Amino acid sequence: GGLITPISAASEISEIEKSLSLPFEQIYTHFTNALEKLADREKPDYRNSIKESISAVESTCNLILGRKATLSDALKKIKEAIEIHPALEEGLQKIYGYTSDADGIRHALIEAEKLTQDDARFMLVICSAFSNYLIAKGKDAGLINLT
Repeated sequence: GGLITPISAASEISEIEKSLSLPFEQIYTHFTNALEKLADREKPDYRNSIKESISAVESTCNLILGRKATLSDALKKIKEAIEIHPALEEGLQKIYGYTSDADGIRHALIEAEKLTQDDARFMLVICSAFSNYLIAKGKDAGLINLT
C-alpha cells in the first residue's frame, strides 16, 4: 500500500495485501490504520497498531454475522454458521483476551515500552490471515458475496 514496513517475508506480505484488497471498507480501514501506525518511522504506535489489527478481525466477524458484536461474542455465533475448528476459535479468543485484559491494549493504557515492533507485526500478520480465512469460510458458506 505504498508504506515501508519491517515486514519482509513474502507470506506475511501476501496475507496483509490480501486483507487490504477485500472490498469491505471497515476491514480495509482498520488494517490500513494498523499498517500506518506500524510503519511510522519517527513515532511508531505499536499499541494502536495492535488495536486496529484486532478491530479488523472484529469487523470481519460482524460482516459475516450481519450485526455488531464483540469479537468474543461474534466468534461464538460464527462457529454456528461456518465450520471453524474449536482450537482455532479458542486461539483467537485468547489473542483477543491478550488485547482486552487488565493490562490489555484495547482498554488500559499499557506502557508503550512494553510493546514492540515484533508484537505489532505479529498481530497485523495473524489478524490479516485470520480475517482472510474467515472471509473465505464465509464465502464458502454463502454468507459473503465478494463480487
